[in-house]
Amino acid sequence: MQISDAESLVMEVLWQRSPRYAEEVVAELAQAQQWQEATIKTLLNRLLNKGALRAEKDGRRYRYHPVLEREAWVHGQSRNLIDRLFDGRIAPMVAHFSQKQALGKKDIAELRRLLEELDDEQ
Repeated sequence: MQISDAESLVMEVLWQRSPRYAEEVVAELAQAQQWQEATIKTLLNRLLNKGALRAEKDGRRYRYHPVLEREAWVHGQSRNLIDRLFDGRIAPMVAHFSQKQALGKKDIAELRRLLEELDDEQ
């Protein structure tokens, strides 16, 4: 499922805590992003239409629940990035970051630990 950067900010609010009423989402994002209420409600409606959210009527208001799980979205975004930029391979991505000195000692230690775990599983 493709969701825009703006839509992902709405989803983050709902992934943190849900269900939430529209006015709760508006209150959080209006302050953090300086968005207008209409913008946030438009984003909520887009996410409903895409099936990323569901809404249940509670009197005259709606409570929003995420249908799209954050982990599934992160996996899709990660896979898309690796496919587009590194021909679907993780090793060139790690090499790129190591060449750009973007990996600290803590990152390197964690990568070593992960590789050892993968090696032990095989």
